[in-house]
Amino acid sequence: MAGSRSEDSSNTLRILVATDCHLGYMEKDEIRRHDSFQSFDEICSIAEEKRVDFLLLGGDLFHENKPSRSTLVKAIEILRRHCLNDQPVQFQVVSDQTVNFQNAFGHVNYEDPHFNVGLPVFSIHGNHDDPAGVDNLSAVDILSACNLVNYFGKMVLGGSGVGQITLYPILIRKGSTTLALYGLGNIRDERLNRMFQTPHAVQWMRPEPQEGCEVSDWFNILVLHQNRVKMNAKNAINERFLPRFLDFIVWGHEHECLIDPQEVPGMGFHITQPGSSVATSLIDGESKPKHVLLLEIKGNQYRPNKIPLTSVRPFEYTEVVLKDEPDIDPNDQNSILEHLDKVVSGLIKKSNRKAVNGSERKLPLVRVKVDYSGFMTINPQRFGQKYVGKVANPQDILIFSKSSKRSQKEAKIDDSERLRPEELNQQNIEALVAENNLKMEILPVNDLDVALHNFVNKDDKMAFYNCLHYNLEETRKKIGKDSDVSKFEEEDLILKVGECLEERVKERSSHPTDTPQFTSSMQSIENIRSKNVTGIGSAASFSDDEDTAQILSSANKGRKGSSAASRSSRDASELGKSSTRGRGRGRGRGSSGLKQTTLDATLGFRRSQRSTSVKVQSIADDEENVDSASSEEHEINEVESSSENKNDEITKVASKLQIVFRFYS
Repeated sequence: MAGSRSEDSSNTLRILVATDCHLGYMEKDEIRRHDSFQSFDEICSIAEEKRVDFLLLGGDLFHENKPSRSTLVKAIEILRRHCLNDQPVQFQVVSDQTVNFQNAFGHVNYEDPHFNVGLPVFSIHGNHDDPAGVDNLSAVDILSACNLVNYFGKMVLGGSGVGQITLYPILIRKGSTTLALYGLGNIRDERLNRMFQTPHAVQWMRPEPQEGCEVSDWFNILVLHQNRVKMNAKNAINERFLPRFLDFIVWGHEHECLIDPQEVPGMGFHITQPGSSVATSLIDGESKPKHVLLLEIKGNQYRPNKIPLTSVRPFEYTEVVLKDEPDIDPNDQNSILEHLDKVVSGLIKKSNRKAVNGSERKLPLVRVKVDYSGFMTINPQRFGQKYVGKVANPQDILIFSKSSKRSQKEAKIDDSERLRPEELNQQNIEALVAENNLKMEILPVNDLDVALHNFVNKDDKMAFYNCLHYNLEETRKKIGKDSDVSKFEEEDLILKVGECLEERVKERSSHPTDTPQFTSSMQSIENIRSKNVTGIGSAASFSDDEDTAQILSSANKGRKGSSAASRSSRDASELGKSSTRGRGRGRGRGSSGLKQTTLDATLGFRRSQRSTSVKVQSIADDEENVDSASSEEHEINEVESSSENKNDEITKVASKLQIVFRFYS
């Protein structure tokens, strides 16, 4: 009997799954500053106690894109305390690790002879800790460089148009059980949505059939961090976009805990949504008990076991409709206060009854959503003063709202949308302009959307400044082509600016992928002013939001350095693709099991009606492009030398444009 148990253990992979730890959330709050770290410490303790093979994290390990030093130190301390020990690692990574782990070392952390890693941690990035900057680095890269985390799922966006990604699995073997672990770090939802609907844009590499191990013998897991389908289908990822060969999906980014695996009808795979380990939004979905998932895999079978987290701060939520309460007088504010006091006191008592015996008692989070239709409101801050020392959030216990005419179903969807209120809705500006019948006269709506996204999600404080200068350069070029620029008056100039805007919008509508990606540093701004296009290309080529090669070539058409920028961005793209597909030795013991043919992401669901194609260029094509680019540059030089006499007129127009832009800004 003992022998059979030992055999089962040697062939069973045990994985602890968690997502959205948000380390550093509310770190400046005296009461809640330690919540995220205590939950993460408990997760790592459970992994040690259950003797799992590895810990799998589904993104948003950090709450901030640039976590503070205090947050980084605490995260490293927790990982060192639980991950570095003498426990033997029972599984092997048999794929090409230089492809799986894109760092300077190119191998799984427990194989480093200088570290005793007893608990390997595998993690993708989320939308909070996604790669950014010139070097395209994430906060998770810091933990990877410390050899504490195996960071995977970091995509290099290649190809043209919407882009192209290739997912290479980490191939793991333990006894007779084989696991193909796919990771997809967060990509902007609108772009990834278009990629899934574009043939050949998302390609999946499958394990190669080997002696004694067929392709069907691999258990396939995907870890991703994206929106699930809500009201706006374009701003989320439909579950049916995913290929049918997958067996199990770990879905991060959604904070509501739906830990029990759910089968997707007709697709053949199951989805688990562990949710966050710390409440970042005081809404109903976050008030549900928090869990992590212990996943046991043997062969092609798996067994889930949900484990509750006991260190999470208690959270009580309820909704009150004042007009449905018979003991409230609409004209008596004291009756409203008395009723709400009873509700809050009842929630506090309910939380105290749930407290686990022997554990440290924490002040609960309390949220009461009050529908005050037909009633007067009260001051939430003044109301919460009497609960200081009794709840963890006395300043925002109450939130007031009015009933809407939407159906109950729509209301529930809207509540789940508010699980992440700090995120940016990409349609906000466009919807605002449409609702108020406004007409944009200088800056296109799409450009403002991109700038707002960069400002909020990428912490780019120069986003709007760069947007303004980008459009200023575009307008200067178009007005400068007019032969009668010296005859313009200020009124005519304003009309001309509006015409230029309409022309640019029409051009971009005919090429929807040519959305501008603005640079994000003072050096890049100076490069715009000095027309050093090559510098702009190097700064923007690391962006994962849009295809910068086409943007740069269109934004700098007619300039002296445009052809050089196009060649440099194209070379960088080719270099990125070659480095992703390269076959280094790694530490996979030479047993790379990746098939060279790919599986399209469009298999298993209805193909998009859009007619698209992927253009593959050979080395000879690149040489021809270089020759044509050099001849084009020669022609541009001739045109510039013949048009120097127009510089004075264009300078006058530029000065008038500065006046117009100052007026509108």
